[in-house]
Amino acid sequence: MSKKENALDLAKFVDKGVRVKLSGGREVEGVLKGYDPLLNLVLDQTKEFLRDPDDPLRVTDDTRNLGLIVCRGTAVMMVAPSSGMEQIDNPFMQQD
Repeated sequence: MSKKENALDLAKFVDKGVRVKLSGGREVEGVLKGYDPLLNLVLDQTKEFLRDPDDPLRVTDDTRNLGLIVCRGTAVMMVAPSSGMEQIDNPFMQQD
């Protein structure tokens, strides 16, 4: 039998910037310092992107510094590298 591999190989992101989307709509960005098989993440120099008070589903460019944090694996929805990430318009949204 071969060793079971994770679908997500986070080893290449250690000590690099990542952006993490969490369940409930929160988004954080920081330097990945560690992780485990349950997808618990340790992030340093972390900042949280605040949500728009008028539209809680929209994330703004306003941030607050959190420092060193642990993201519980059950709350992690997405992990992406910080560099090379850009927001695009929703191609499925109806145009007025």
